[in-house]
Amino acid sequence: MEIKELYILYKKSYKVTTDTRLQLNNSIFFALKGDNFNGNLYAKKALEKGAGFAVIDEEQDETDNRFILVKNVLQTLQNLATYHRQCVDIPIIALTGSNGKTTTKELINAVLKQKFNCTATKGNLNNHIGVPLTLLSMKPDTEIGVVEMGANHKGEIANLCEIAQPDFGYITNFGKVHLEGFGSLKGVIQAKTEMYAYLRKENKMAFINAEDEIQVEKSKGMKNVNFCSKNSDYPVEFIGADPYVKIVFENMVLQSKLIGKYNYLNIATAIAIGKYFGVSNTQIKEAIEEYVPSNNRSQIIIKGSNEIILDAYNANPESMKVAIENLSQISAKNKVAILGDMYEVGESSLEEHQKLVQMLSNSDIRTTYLIGDQFSEILINDENIYQYKNIEDFRKNMDRSKLKQAMILIKASRGMALERVLDFI
Repeated sequence: MEIKELYILYKKSYKVTTDTRLQLNNSIFFALKGDNFNGNLYAKKALEKGAGFAVIDEEQDETDNRFILVKNVLQTLQNLATYHRQCVDIPIIALTGSNGKTTTKELINAVLKQKFNCTATKGNLNNHIGVPLTLLSMKPDTEIGVVEMGANHKGEIANLCEIAQPDFGYITNFGKVHLEGFGSLKGVIQAKTEMYAYLRKENKMAFINAEDEIQVEKSKGMKNVNFCSKNSDYPVEFIGADPYVKIVFENMVLQSKLIGKYNYLNIATAIAIGKYFGVSNTQIKEAIEEYVPSNNRSQIIIKGSNEIILDAYNANPESMKVAIENLSQISAKNKVAILGDMYEVGESSLEEHQKLVQMLSNSDIRTTYLIGDQFSEILINDENIYQYKNIEDFRKNMDRSKLKQAMILIKASRGMALERVLDFI
């Protein structure tokens, strides 16, 4: 079946799915395959549960004219998404980066929704499957789209840009993340700036943090809107974060519900993009001040006498560093860090974990609990830093007397699921 024909079927409901556990009413089910699953095995079930059609790339035992046999289901999904993107013809903002992608995306969405019917990536569905699904979630009444793009290997951002064909792009930052795939910080920069290469080729525009020297350097010669610094298009001034970020923009003070100076840049991005698209200052202020983080990202939780910063969604050397710096800057007497291993750091993993230990030793954080295989291997000469092999080891052997009237940071890579410590601290 040609993409044009498939698109006619898609337009009957504007619904696609890849998961038979979800509501399937009149949707098109795409039978994706992976290392540990084969959606073709669930195609019949998808139709039984209400899907209008099932796109498959393996013959089925039973004949049903609602099966659509193609060479490659994933490629078909991506091609359909690109075709739809061209048909809707709306401004699409793409963003990538090492840290802060999802929070920045959520803030941009919150600001733009003040004026537009905006469709943005849900959660962190930002890969070769998530990006097409985001595009296909854009209905005829969508006025602007925000697409998050993630990658752990070179070439992925370039591919995602070809699928989404963005008009605008933003890179949050460049950090030591997914080094197993990128090889080095230089490799990270090369991979992320594939977005600039696409925008430059298509004569599109980049949003640039004028305080980021790499962004400024790599975007030379292309159309851009810059923000943050005093002489930029949209200057934003950081006031403080104790613990919540407060900033000034055009003589207007914004008090957010986000912690950490690192979120200042995420907020500044949303302000700049909002201003560029004509969102009023009053609307921007309302959107920023009402936004509350979720999903283990910089959440403040009160438990007993403790105030907890739950930032356990993910971690890498850069985000760990700024989280520790942020805790150090908060005016609390009893500061405690509960940190878990960082994953996908590559050959320099032990070295990067060791650097964090040294940083913790030099900080005013009163007590630190380190959990995981990597942290357990490091020799530590500090009586205020404790090591545990895993969460169960921590649960059994930690000194609970230190966790009273404390400001506690909980942070680790997603695989650690460190939010589990909330059950017993």
